[in-house]
Amino acid sequence: MQTSIDLLSNLKSFLPETVLLLTIIITLIADLILKRKSPFVGVLGIIGLIITGIIVAGQFGIRESLFFNMVVIDPYSVFFKELFVLSTIFVLLFAMGSDEIKTSMYKNEYVYLFLSLTFGAFLMSSSVNMLMMYLSLELASLTSYILAGYTKKVKRSTEAAMKYIIYGAASSGIMIYGMSLLYGYTGTMNIYSVAQYLSTAGSSGTIVTLSIILIVAGFGYKISSVPFHFWTPDVYEGSPIPVTAFLAVTSSAAGFAILIRFFATTFSINASKEVWELIPNIGWTEVIIVLSVASMIIGNFVAIWQTSLKRLLAYSSIAQSGYIMLGLVVANKSGLTAMMIYLIAYLFMNLGAFYVTLLIFNKLGTDDIDEMKGLGYRAPFIGVAMAIFMFALSGIPATAGFIGKFYLFAALLETGKNSMIVLAIIGLINSVISLYFYIKVLKSMYLKSPEGDTSKLLFSAANYVVLLLLAVPTIFFGIYFYPLIKFAENSAILFWMR
Repeated sequence: MQTSIDLLSNLKSFLPETVLLLTIIITLIADLILKRKSPFVGVLGIIGLIITGIIVAGQFGIRESLFFNMVVIDPYSVFFKELFVLSTIFVLLFAMGSDEIKTSMYKNEYVYLFLSLTFGAFLMSSSVNMLMMYLSLELASLTSYILAGYTKKVKRSTEAAMKYIIYGAASSGIMIYGMSLLYGYTGTMNIYSVAQYLSTAGSSGTIVTLSIILIVAGFGYKISSVPFHFWTPDVYEGSPIPVTAFLAVTSSAAGFAILIRFFATTFSINASKEVWELIPNIGWTEVIIVLSVASMIIGNFVAIWQTSLKRLLAYSSIAQSGYIMLGLVVANKSGLTAMMIYLIAYLFMNLGAFYVTLLIFNKLGTDDIDEMKGLGYRAPFIGVAMAIFMFALSGIPATAGFIGKFYLFAALLETGKNSMIVLAIIGLINSVISLYFYIKVLKSMYLKSPEGDTSKLLFSAANYVVLLLLAVPTIFFGIYFYPLIKFAENSAILFWMR
């Protein structure tokens, strides 16, 4: 009887996920009833997301464990859930205006597939049990495989989905094996209990280190970090642009949410303090440093040679994941705050870049950078918006991207350790290198004469509104960033089970 009462009490706290699940069901039924493509289903999805976001906001400040310590509610999870809601709303708007989605053989399936991935992301941000972490990651992954191959008649889309499934299955299998090793060693799936065991009974360096490396394979694949990044360029290029944007922002953010919680909780005595008390003799920070540096270097250098804007943004995303991981190796609240600041900035500037890519693709039928010659004059508003997003991604001052990188590098320098200072210098050098390929896009748009048709490109008022909703915050938070910093600081609080 007491168990039933506890479950009912937990369901009240699980209301945002319940509303999101109901939204999935409602949009599915609406699609079956309409039997045709209609923006109405997308609007229903957006309304459901807005309601979910409002309920999530009401949970800010709560710290609670649910369903026999399988998931938790804390400011950290609330932050990521709001991030997922906002990014999914934008991506649904993208999809409703995408020619790739409109000309696909399906009706409105993309709506509840996006929502299902968001539901999986919600669980990923809250999971504190390794089994729950695995199941939530799989829920997000399975729907993303389907979305990657959404334009079934396009050969490269089917190819992208197949590659994504193969890489995802391999990474997932490796990760669950790593978790089984950790479970076998500690006798528990709960990450708080794992931390308690490792801090009291000590750790066998070989088994724990091996499990860390194997588990990182699953999380690393989700955030597109090197060396688990090989699927990224092909899947980003072959998938419809709204799906690519969703994978780059929402799916990656979900990967970071689960990655941060796992390492901050499993291998720390108490990560709720300003400086985390790391369990000795477990070198997980060294593993993250290697992934971070490799992702920055390979992502930025390979991006230089890309001619497809989608592939360029794919390698850019790999490099961006390297920057974000810098905050995790600091292992303190300042580093976590910096990561959250950067993720907010990343949402606006990366979604903005993909939305401009979508608009260009709708008009030109290509994402080849060489085909965008003179586009800055043929579509001035689009050109200026793209310049804002490119400068923000490279970290130019007066943009949100600069604030994100500034706080990441500042968190490294504040430690005073020589190794962290070297990491900050590596990150800074990579930011300078990245400016080259971001500027390459603007060079084609502004410094090269258009070939063939030189008429003005016209876009709808709705297109301009969506662009403004992405471009204005990118500039605003680069100039007045106090609300951004405060929100991140108040959210960088992980639930700690005593």
